[in-house]
Amino acid sequence: MDVNKKAAVVVGGGSGMGRATAEALAAGGATVAILDLPAGRGAETAAALGGTATFHPCDVTDAEGTEAALAEALEAHGALHIAVNTAGGAVSKRTINRDGPLPLAEFRRIVELNLVATFNLNRLQAWSMSKNDPDEGGERGVIINTSSIAAFEGQVGQVSYTAAKAGIAGMSLTMARDLGSLGIRVLAIAPSLFATGLLEGAPDSIIAELTKDAAFPRRAGLPSEYAMLAEAIVKNPMLNGQTIRLDGGQRFAPR
Repeated sequence: MDVNKKAAVVVGGGSGMGRATAEALAAGGATVAILDLPAGRGAETAAALGGTATFHPCDVTDAEGTEAALAEALEAHGALHIAVNTAGGAVSKRTINRDGPLPLAEFRRIVELNLVATFNLNRLQAWSMSKNDPDEGGERGVIINTSSIAAFEGQVGQVSYTAAKAGIAGMSLTMARDLGSLGIRVLAIAPSLFATGLLEGAPDSIIAELTKDAAFPRRAGLPSEYAMLAEAIVKNPMLNGQTIRLDGGQRFAPR
């Protein structure tokens, strides 16, 4: 799909990988709707992108609020062709510890934030895309979700996060099959450690320790590198139904 003159939604687009992707899509000629937490940097990002970008406050764990935010984005931009979903988060807690088992509510919260919220976004985004006129190749839209290499080799304390991110990876092919007859592609990107959130601005010594198992490069990934892959996925119609690792050859050790 040609990015130029397409309408994109980037969820979690106020900072990090989402912001870098929003910037790349806007540079390619797309109009961009930024969805992010009200207290985040979404409004700042939209303003920096110029007049074609809009900001829509959104907490992805609020299903009705998310639906309303997407509806506002659709009204503002007239269509939805490209959706990139980067919102999520994690805490480190083991299945059991000296105080007892992991509280079920905490496991459920992480799964809701990452997996359930992603599916909610996908079903709404796909519905909007299904109403598009197909392009010359028969394509109506592309959905890019964010998994993690923790989906494949989660570390100690990542059981909730691993379950959620593995679910996102597992949805890719099935959802692509669900939507293939409509000309909608679905993929996920599984990053390793990226210079976002708590790692943004972390000391070099900490980054070196965390990335010592990578093949090359042995450093945190850059948000711009996530954006480069997202843009390549949008442009290449043969990429579909898979989860692409973006990890410099790193495999997480147990801890």
